Amino acid sequence: MKTHQIEIQKFKAASANQHGQLMFKVDALVSGKTPVEGIEPSSVILMTEQNARVLMALLKAQLVELDSKKPKSRHGRHG
Repeated sequence: MKTHQIEIQKFKAASANQHGQLMFKVDALVSGKTPVEGIEPSSVILMTEQNARVLMALLKAQLVELDSKKPKSRHGRHG
């Protein structure tokens, strides 16, 4: 598996598709990251506090939109 360091510069847009997946358009710097021996290889996402707050606002808005598209009879019920 290839690992990367992804530094978010700016969040540009967010949307959801019909499969319930969220997509974020971003400006980012992406560079290869050498795995540290003995540690599971992982990619890393870096962002400023300001961009983290933007991400939180975008996530909340998209989750509200996804919830609004669900059939009303299914809210709060299991099986």
